[in-house]
Amino acid sequence: MNKHIKLIFVLMGFVLAIHSFYSCQSKKEQIAEEVQVDTLLVKELVLKFGLPVDSFQLETGIVKPNQYLSQILNAKGVGMGDIDKIARKSKPIFDVRKIRSGNKYTFFLGTDSVKTAKYFVYENSATEYFVYELFDTLRVYKGVKNIQISVRTLAGVVESSLWNALKDIGQDPLLSLELSEIFAWTIDFFAIQKGDRFRVIYDEYIVDSTSIGIGKIYAVQFDHYGGENYAFRFNQKDTIGYFDDKGKSLQKEFLKAPLKFSRISSRFSRSRMHPVLRIRRPHLGVDYAAPRGTPVMSIGEGTVVARSYQRGGGGNYVKIKHNSVYTTTYMHLSGFAKGITVGSRVQQSDVIGYVGSTGLSTGPHLDFRISKNGSLVDPLTIKSEPKEDVKEMYMPLYVGFKDSLLTELQKIKWEGEILVDAE
Repeated sequence: MNKHIKLIFVLMGFVLAIHSFYSCQSKKEQIAEEVQVDTLLVKELVLKFGLPVDSFQLETGIVKPNQYLSQILNAKGVGMGDIDKIARKSKPIFDVRKIRSGNKYTFFLGTDSVKTAKYFVYENSATEYFVYELFDTLRVYKGVKNIQISVRTLAGVVESSLWNALKDIGQDPLLSLELSEIFAWTIDFFAIQKGDRFRVIYDEYIVDSTSIGIGKIYAVQFDHYGGENYAFRFNQKDTIGYFDDKGKSLQKEFLKAPLKFSRISSRFSRSRMHPVLRIRRPHLGVDYAAPRGTPVMSIGEGTVVARSYQRGGGGNYVKIKHNSVYTTTYMHLSGFAKGITVGSRVQQSDVIGYVGSTGLSTGPHLDFRISKNGSLVDPLTIKSEPKEDVKEMYMPLYVGFKDSLLTELQKIKWEGEILVDAE
């Protein structure tokens, strides 16, 4: 009897084990099925400009010269009445008259045979776009693409120019302008020679897997005429600057103004009413009203590259080249200071001339202009605060920071291979 009871318990345990096994298998399959479904749903959800691309047919284009938004939309069947409403709704967000030729746009079309335009997206820049809903309330809104920041390293050797050296290794040649500003006071980039070489660690901005520009430059080694020049980006007391391997600042200061006891009578403008000609024209400088004969000073160290008279314009003027980035011009002078000739070297605060009213002028004043990389800029926007060397209290921190960057610089091969793609 005991044997029968034992057998019954064994058989019951076996049945329960089989039931438990199949129950677990069923749950595992159910979980796997749920996971599989979720994974498929995630994979299918692909967005562009925040819209699901699998729900539409996409057509892209580029704005042609002299092409208007109305022409682009009307060609896709959008009526002129709706186009007028869209233009009015868009005005507080984006003026449709400002669409630029060469910019990209995308239509999101229905998947049926009619292919009705549902959305229109205009890319105003590499990161900014505007979405136009072409149905119901004709809503318009702005979107911004995500920017990824990748840390890059590169190296190159100059054969003809720094610009070409960067192009030769497939890098953004605009980086040459950034480097010329960093080393503006130590290297004349118009005089770099074949064989000069450089290594750089910097940030690159990337949108949709495409580079859109240069970010922070952390460290540079630039070998010029056989000498090594270093620049390290460092923040001391909330002031960011570039310093050499000894902690000396690479940036020198400009005077805030080229003369004393003056007032600004006219500012930098792309469209100013000329006081003599009585027409609107650009005034790409700053006018300082001051008594005739007031001394005019060079705002920084440099070389006189022009000293002449301009009829019907600037009158007596002096032009000074400070480095490969900055050139300044001083106009309407009553006369020149002694020793100011083409080729002469001047120091900061040296008197170069005197306020006058020569040329096309209504009264004594100085017309002062600054050129940066060949383009005239507003002198009042040029930062002229003195750049201090690394202070003694920050030197231990700077040395450790500089040494770590220097180690990374020295790892970069001169062939120009990019060693760090992202961080």
